[in-house]
Amino acid sequence: MMNLLRRTRRNRIFDLLVFAAIVVAILAVLRFLPEPDPVEVAGTARIIDGDSIAVGGVEIRLVGIDAPELAQTCTRAGTVWPCGSEAARRIGNRLRGRIVTCKGRERDVHDRLLAVCLSRGVEINRWMVEQGWAVSFDGYRAAERAARKAKRGIWSGSFIRPRDWREANR
Repeated sequence: MMNLLRRTRRNRIFDLLVFAAIVVAILAVLRFLPEPDPVEVAGTARIIDGDSIAVGGVEIRLVGIDAPELAQTCTRAGTVWPCGSEAARRIGNRLRGRIVTCKGRERDVHDRLLAVCLSRGVEINRWMVEQGWAVSFDGYRAAERAARKAKRGIWSGSFIRPRDWREANR
């Protein structure tokens, strides 16, 4: 009986080691797989909201930024105002009638292309943050600080960060 228990314990340890080796091997292979080719789309944009557009039938999420949701409101000088629809209006005014070129590699959980978009040499992702119509996720912190300091867009009053607003309004 004791011999059987030792053998069973050894078998479990062996099985765990084999499993760990397989996981390590899979991770090593995945590390060397090539990144997906970049996707580039160009054309006129249809505005979905302050950080999402569609170009040539491809839905795009402006990577690195988060704009207020369409139904989201903000407060300025004690007055509630529709900052989400205003953010969408501002990006719409900026892109109306202009060619937009978007480039990205990955997709989000909604299958939107995560991309950086340019129009007439201006990076739209950065522009939205600089103008105060979106907050930065990653690479636009300096632009966000400048917009906040100048009290542009949503920084002209108080607001709930879009991520927190979405969480509270599900």
